[in-house]
Amino acid sequence: MSETLVQTRFRVTGMDCGACAAKIDTAMRRMPGIADVAVSYPTESLTVSHDGSVENEAVVRQVQQLGFVAAPASAEGDGKATQFPEQKWWQASKTQATLACGLALIVAYAVGHLFPQTERVAFILALLVGLVPVARRAFTAARFGTPFSIEMLMTVAAVGAVIIGATEEAAAVVFLFLIGEMLEGLAASRARNSIAALADLVPKSALVEENGETREVLADQLQPGAVILVRPGDRIAADGQVVEGTGEVDEAPVTGESVPKMKTVKDPVFAGTINTTGVLRVNVTATAADNTIARIVKLVEEAQEAKAPTERFIDRFSKIYTPFVVVLAALVAVVPPLLFGGDWSEWIYKGLALLLIGCPCALVISTPAAVAASLASGARRGLLMKGGAVLEGLRDLTAVAFDKTGTLTEGKPKVTDVIAFSRSRGAVLSITAALERGSSHPLALAILDAAKSENVPVPPAFMAEAVAGEGISGNVGGEMVFFGSPKAAASRATIDTERQKTIDALNSEGKTVSVLVVKGEAIGLVALRDEPRADARKGLAKLAALGIRAVMLTGDNRRTAEAIGGDLGIEVRAELLPQDKQRIVRELQGDGSKVGKVGDGINDAPALAAADVGIAMGGGTDVALETADAAVLHGRVSDVADLVALSRSTMRNIYTNITIALGLKAVFLVTTVLGITGLWPAILADTGATVIVTANAMLLLRWKPA
Repeated sequence: MSETLVQTRFRVTGMDCGACAAKIDTAMRRMPGIADVAVSYPTESLTVSHDGSVENEAVVRQVQQLGFVAAPASAEGDGKATQFPEQKWWQASKTQATLACGLALIVAYAVGHLFPQTERVAFILALLVGLVPVARRAFTAARFGTPFSIEMLMTVAAVGAVIIGATEEAAAVVFLFLIGEMLEGLAASRARNSIAALADLVPKSALVEENGETREVLADQLQPGAVILVRPGDRIAADGQVVEGTGEVDEAPVTGESVPKMKTVKDPVFAGTINTTGVLRVNVTATAADNTIARIVKLVEEAQEAKAPTERFIDRFSKIYTPFVVVLAALVAVVPPLLFGGDWSEWIYKGLALLLIGCPCALVISTPAAVAASLASGARRGLLMKGGAVLEGLRDLTAVAFDKTGTLTEGKPKVTDVIAFSRSRGAVLSITAALERGSSHPLALAILDAAKSENVPVPPAFMAEAVAGEGISGNVGGEMVFFGSPKAAASRATIDTERQKTIDALNSEGKTVSVLVVKGEAIGLVALRDEPRADARKGLAKLAALGIRAVMLTGDNRRTAEAIGGDLGIEVRAELLPQDKQRIVRELQGDGSKVGKVGDGINDAPALAAADVGIAMGGGTDVALETADAAVLHGRVSDVADLVALSRSTMRNIYTNITIALGLKAVFLVTTVLGITGLWPAILADTGATVIVTANAMLLLRWKPA
């Protein structure tokens, strides 16, 4: 075997549960040259690592022999994903097999009624219509290493029933089995479609502007740097930045945010969102393969492949459970007749019924179906989790540590106070904005935004220059003005005791204060602060209602941090370096807490890595999607509580599913041995439980935050 392994990915259709994936996994590992295999039924994918000697056609044949349809995930040379023809539910092979068996059963009943002497033959023929494809899959799976498949149990039970004379019942049981498989496939398809629908949000084409002309191009051909025209009502075809125009954009398809956001020059926009007003010109910043929607879909698909601890336990348990029930069924069939003189037909019948009860399908699907539905539901609301283990871990959080800047706060300062000592408030803001025009400093941008929102005129400033460590000076309206720190202003003008008290009070609230001096006189001041997010208090209250402690960890100065923390009612740890944040997370864990860390994924990286669950908050950035275990795309504090609530709802759903799957089997196992129930209830215990747990899991697709 060569040292370098070749990895090839295939798309496989027809997988409905973990048992299907397990059969493919086992069969693939038996092929010469294959070193490793990864199969995921939620994403319909098969990845094989081999020594280069394995042909794609050989892998496809192996999969198809098991009753599934496979094709390489990318066609030779073109790099485009292989597409299977889209099918309606009634076109699926399992649906057609079910309908054929049902029709054959109806005909058998009619023939048996009209010609009683042919009844047995008629039901055997009806049985064969449904059983032959099932038996073929059973023996193929056995040949490739999976002897205890549901198809094999079904085949043995049906043939055994015919031998002891229960032909009509055998045919009906096969029909019920096929109905269960069909419903299982429909439910699995629905979960997949919920993610596929997200990818379909991106329009197929876009209007590109070049050299003053507009032309239509395919969205997947857009490259960074292109400028696209987005008209009112259009979906935005790519991630980008507004370069011209103003309009409201509905981001609900990506972030779940119900209120459209106003977008103007330099604001980011996401592929799949809808421009509701105005004409926007957008500079493309990401290719189709790397836009926000594509990365969300990829993240959810990868997450579905990462099994939760509960799912891994169920997989191990089912490998023991099924052989155990098969041995039990054999003992029930032969021990009473051999040792206690029981009736052979009666006890063989009971043993066959136990075989059907032994199928682990409902149990195996109980966890992944719920996890897949939960991941899809969360993704549609901007709540992303990297796998079942993260989803399960969120349930156990007892403490959440928040970064301050950009997490609990907006991440950019805003003007909170404009106070005039002399002249008017508008004049103070107007002169200050004039000095700051042209600056890209966050404080300057905040002042300019305030002037714009209040429609304050901004006159030209001459000879404007920064005074290192103090502020900025210049000539506005023929007057020499200075705008800077109170200390620097005090060296240029008199600041009396009353005004100093005002400055100190604003400082105690965590605000940055700058004083405006005109011709040697302090005429006013402007205070700014990075304000809490609009929903920060509400989000922290939701966490408290869930019994979760919240702590703020910030590198900001203690006065500012405590002012924000006091407003929000959160415990504060300030003036921290990145390693200090990590240390505090470890201390919380040492006290027995399960800790979640919420931050921007950059300076919080050590703490995010140390936490039991790292949660990135952002607007679809690479950091938000790739750094932590989970991400909230809206940048809402309340979404952190929603992540925990979704996790807890999912785990309750999983435990309900497991209880249904095992409970029904336990009941019918006892009633079968006691002779109360037979083959029909036995198959219903399997297919019925599978349908019930799948339907219950699909309820998570309708989950909404409280």
